[in-house]
Amino acid sequence: MNSKLSARIWASILSFFLWGIVGIMVSVGFAPTAFALEYNKEILIEADFSGRDLRDSSFTKANLRQSNFSHTNLSGVSFFAANLESANLEASDLTNATLDSARLIKTNLTNAVLEGAFAANAKFDGAIIDGADFTDVLLRSDEQKKLCKVAKGTNPVTGRDTRDTLFCP
Repeated sequence: MNSKLSARIWASILSFFLWGIVGIMVSVGFAPTAFALEYNKEILIEADFSGRDLRDSSFTKANLRQSNFSHTNLSGVSFFAANLESANLEASDLTNATLDSARLIKTNLTNAVLEGAFAANAKFDGAIIDGADFTDVLLRSDEQKKLCKVAKGTNPVTGRDTRDTLFCP
């Protein structure tokens, strides 16, 4: 009889401590503010991601033609080999994003911040880059020359001139 009572007491004490730990975790806010999402190889033509926090997400080899990423936090996002043809990336934060081998043909990059992005082998044919900040972006020299032909404006967030960030002559 004594052993049953003792077991019940210990079970109650353990239950009390477990509920206390759960309560503390909930009140402190254990969950992170943003979750990285994976859209690798997805077909997301004309998808609307505008105004969202997608930092550190992955869109590797995704078809994002005509998608809307305007005013979106895309910091650290991977667009490796993604199709962003005619996509809207206006005023988006692409800081430290991976754009290697991405198709940014006719993409709207107006006032976007691409600081530190990796864009080797990316194609920017016909892209709109008014006010875009390309500080420390790794580009192929032929793409850099193409971008310099149309570069103009100053980024409203960083205050940097687009031509200066591309090292245009």
